[in-house]
Amino acid sequence: MELLDLTLWALGMALIGAIVFGLLGLVSGTDETATIAPVTLLVILLGVPPAGVFAFFMAAIASKHITHAVPTTLLGIPGDTMAAPLLRDAQMLRELGVPHIALRKAISGGVVAAIIAVPLAVLFALVLTPFADAISSVAPWLFLGAAMLIAFLSKGRWAALFALVPFVLLVVGLQAFATSTTGSGLSISFFLGIATGPLIADLFLASSPAGRKLIGRDDQRTFELAADTRTWKGRIPNPLRVLDRKQLGYTTAAATVSSATFVFSPVAMTVLMGELFGTRFKNGYHRLTSTMSIRNGTTESTYIAETLIPLIAIGLPLSPMAAGPANPLFNAPPVYTIDAEAGTTNNLHDMLEPWQFLVFGLLAVIVAVVISYPFAMTQAHRAARWVMRKVSHEAIIGAFAALIVVICLYERGLVAILVALTVGLVGGLLNRMFNMHTGVQFMGFYVAALSVPAIMALVA
Repeated sequence: MELLDLTLWALGMALIGAIVFGLLGLVSGTDETATIAPVTLLVILLGVPPAGVFAFFMAAIASKHITHAVPTTLLGIPGDTMAAPLLRDAQMLRELGVPHIALRKAISGGVVAAIIAVPLAVLFALVLTPFADAISSVAPWLFLGAAMLIAFLSKGRWAALFALVPFVLLVVGLQAFATSTTGSGLSISFFLGIATGPLIADLFLASSPAGRKLIGRDDQRTFELAADTRTWKGRIPNPLRVLDRKQLGYTTAAATVSSATFVFSPVAMTVLMGELFGTRFKNGYHRLTSTMSIRNGTTESTYIAETLIPLIAIGLPLSPMAAGPANPLFNAPPVYTIDAEAGTTNNLHDMLEPWQFLVFGLLAVIVAVVISYPFAMTQAHRAARWVMRKVSHEAIIGAFAALIVVICLYERGLVAILVALTVGLVGGLLNRMFNMHTGVQFMGFYVAALSVPAIMALVA
């Protein structure tokens, strides 16, 4: 009976996640960290059981990384951060007059990679599990090393690495301020501030005459929507037949490799897999369509693997993905917590068994595929046209801003809002000016919480 209840929760929440974020993926520029993370946090705080929370998140990322290919291929604008590496090849295929082929290859590659990545990530996590205690015991130093590595591998390189120091000190100072003011430290507000940092920075820039010059446009932005073309028989094509044998093989290989690597930037892995396997194709057109499949498949496999491996094996957010969009699965006080001093966790790592991660993860991905794949293949043109004409970006921004305010008020009232605003403004400017992305900043938060006390203890 308990298993039936968990399965029903997982199925129901997977349906919600797939539908909500399948639709949100159609809206260009909807960053995963700023959208999936706050909503997942809200789901946790509402008291949804662990199986439901996990299935919701997995369906959300799988569904969004299917439909984010629609604006990327048909409109020539990235659906979200992870769609940016697909943009160049998508634009070249648009110029060749075959954007529908780019869309079909991209989302079919995503479907194949998502289904492959779940069991592979669980397998790789089980391989690491025997070393979990050793890893947890040196967690403060691992977070410090991981933060430095992720910063150096980001676009910011040395600037992002050096900017970690003032950012960590800012977090330490704000945490001390919050503790002295409210009697306890904050967690959720820091998380929300970092997640929405680019949004907060842009809002501040828009309110400044000098800032408006940086983000303003002289003319209204226009987009050309590609024609609606179908070249298959029947209602829905089979993703295994959309990809030819060679494309299927290399997409599978890229998904396998990226499912085993969980410490590198997902964007970097997407670019790397595209370059590594895309060069295997001699014909230029074949290379472009194949790279679309491989890269979009990698966006799925990296997000899944970088969530599952640290979640199952360690329970600590030791990956850019775990430190970013998936962070609520690890740390969402008071429901899920990480005790820095005791070195213990109380999150999905402790609440679900490995077989549950496998079963509910596959269930969520299959639900996302069943809902999003047919929709993207048959309704992409109509949906893209409706979104560009009817959906207000300002309304979406306002909705997420309101959600952030409500959650901050829930944690510690006005103090929490001020902390989130401060961290978001500084983090957003670091992101915009020095390419210090949110994954680096999340690792900086954990360095402030775990590594700084360990360093101070050594110095003392």
